[in-house]
Amino acid sequence: MGNEKEIRWGFIGCGEVTEKKSGPAFSKIEGSKVVAVMSRSHEKASSYAHRHHISRWYTDAQQLIEDPEVNAVYIATPPSSHATYAIMAMKAGKPVYVEKPLASSYIDCQRINRVCEQTGVPCFIAYYRRFLPYFQKVKQLVHEGGIGQVVNVQIRFAVPPRDLDYNSTNLPWRVQRDIAGGGYFYDLAPHQIDLLQDIFGPIVHAKGFSANRGGLYQTEDSVSASFQFHDGLPGSGSWCFVCDESARTDRIELIGDKGQICFSVFTYEPIALHNKDGRTEIHIDNPKHVQMPLIESVVRHLQGKEACTADNLSATSVNWVMDRILGKI
Repeated sequence: MGNEKEIRWGFIGCGEVTEKKSGPAFSKIEGSKVVAVMSRSHEKASSYAHRHHISRWYTDAQQLIEDPEVNAVYIATPPSSHATYAIMAMKAGKPVYVEKPLASSYIDCQRINRVCEQTGVPCFIAYYRRFLPYFQKVKQLVHEGGIGQVVNVQIRFAVPPRDLDYNSTNLPWRVQRDIAGGGYFYDLAPHQIDLLQDIFGPIVHAKGFSANRGGLYQTEDSVSASFQFHDGLPGSGSWCFVCDESARTDRIELIGDKGQICFSVFTYEPIALHNKDGRTEIHIDNPKHVQMPLIESVVRHLQGKEACTADNLSATSVNWVMDRILGKI
């Protein structure tokens, strides 16, 4: 695909994430457009195509991948099918952009990596937060020495159950292990872990304890973990998905020997910089379609104009950390 000017996307999956976070961005970027979409539901596929002015739609992923007009594939399905669809597309010679996490297990990530290496077809991952201005600012503050040497990292995340969590006969796919790989931890923690690895490098040791304390579903709803980066920097994290509203928390603390940076991952609260000058709040706006900066980087990579770093290899380490914390490996 090297110098091909126009990247013509086919979507496998047309759920909620494609409506605002990602979908519109593909057609707003120069040299990129969406030409086909697929869902197993005839109604969903046709409705999405009609609403977004997409010329063709399918109910079979293989047909979309074989469409000669499609030269790149966006996989926006639940994690259990990521490996299958990514491998199908890469074997057909078509680059893929996969929703996070890369797969529902570290083992499936390795399958993707082997095919990516064998075919030479690139695979990208939708860890879009590291490309957003908000998190770029956090990274800048760290690397400019705004808090001196970072000596500890702490993640704290707690949210109440969602209404759908109480419906035991129709639970969300995100809490079904065979579809998601785990519970909400497997759905939300990847963004936090990826951001931290983007700032500090790979995590090389990780362990944790998980439990189901609320009894609303079978997967874990409370997780505590410790981890260590390649340079010895230690970190810890706690995640709870069945807390009271009063305990709601979305916070990462980067503790340095000359200060501290506090920020959120999902609510984009003002970045708080604590140092000898006191406390400073930093307000950073993100684009309307939050995946747009990353998708633009992917498009430019496929056009041979830059190298996008959000690839399958960087994504695999996130799954490794999560599987270590949950005791899956």
